[in-house]
Amino acid sequence: MKQPDQFANAYGFTRNQVHLHNWRNSPWNVWAFRHVPEFIPTAEIRSYSVEPEELVVGPHRLIEKSVKIAGESEPLIDVLRRTWTDALVVMKSGRFIAEFHASQFDLQTRHIMFSSSKSITGLLVGLLVGDGLIELDAPVARYVPELGRSAFGNASIQHVLDMRTSVVFTEEYGDSLGDFARYRRAGLLDPQMEGTPQETVIEFLASLQKGSNEHGGPFYYCSPNSDVLGLVVERASGERLADFAATRLWRPLGLRQSGSITVDTEGTPRAGGGISMTPRDLARIGEAMRCGGKALGRQVISPEWVADTISGGDMQAWREGNFADWLPGGSYRNQWYQSGNAHQAFFTLGIHGQWLYVDPQSEVVIVKFSSQPNPVDALMKMTNLHLFNEISNFNFT
Repeated sequence: MKQPDQFANAYGFTRNQVHLHNWRNSPWNVWAFRHVPEFIPTAEIRSYSVEPEELVVGPHRLIEKSVKIAGESEPLIDVLRRTWTDALVVMKSGRFIAEFHASQFDLQTRHIMFSSSKSITGLLVGLLVGDGLIELDAPVARYVPELGRSAFGNASIQHVLDMRTSVVFTEEYGDSLGDFARYRRAGLLDPQMEGTPQETVIEFLASLQKGSNEHGGPFYYCSPNSDVLGLVVERASGERLADFAATRLWRPLGLRQSGSITVDTEGTPRAGGGISMTPRDLARIGEAMRCGGKALGRQVISPEWVADTISGGDMQAWREGNFADWLPGGSYRNQWYQSGNAHQAFFTLGIHGQWLYVDPQSEVVIVKFSSQPNPVDALMKMTNLHLFNEISNFNFT
């Protein structure tokens, strides 16, 4: 570990200033997002690869470019800096062609993905569907009986995958007293509140009640859906989610570095937001999706699941949902977003600016990890989408 003075020179603060109560706040999040296992319990998602990581690809192809954001031309490097970029990786036709790393970030640095983790969880469900171990129209309670009396008990797995469950829950990141704060504390992402009992993730999920509407209605963003899916994956596979992900995604996709996922006091994974991994390995997942589920010459994810994930979303459910204002024409399927743009790009998204963006028409895959001060920033989201569209249309020859 760096000596205190070296650490302070690198980050502008000392390690002992980073705590569970401030790790998501600026400036401490710059370091914390890269070192989650140091202060939150995690399970390793093992990499079995013995291949060395490919050499660094210089950022010059990015630095030399300008992009149009909201009609105004701006040097791309300035956009990266003002959107708090920690790393940007660009693949074209399966090759890494450009990448940018902020200070203290290298090829082995893992970064928390927050809700981009949901999309990885969706792929794990797809693998188990292909194995015949999960039925999409089956109720959650078939796999997780403890949730039988909760909002999720009679929701189908597909309802949960598409966030079309009816549940009384508000995703309010700044609320320190409501259900979202309870949710974070159950996952050990926030300090325990004095005078309140320590809940587990399962206990928290079991406490959520069904809303007045039936399942299968409009899209309603609710992170606990993804943690329900994590439990389904563990029960259907008979393995820890971290182990199943290691053998069924990391190994066959040839991911070079081990990942991790945060867990609660019982070892239950935070499938909705706890995965950390390197940007290049996340790009390799995006490339497999671009290639219809193939990687290293073999079919890893079924082409039917990939096709459904990238084009099977219900646009009416999206239009009536609570995210339609920032992504008109979009949709959501199997824990992935569909952009609805001319190139039919699809993507994952996590708070504080974590992205995996795949443009199948341009054969471009982009990963962007960030340490935005605010968890949700509508202007930042639109800026990043413009940036990705511009990069996808670059001529890199």
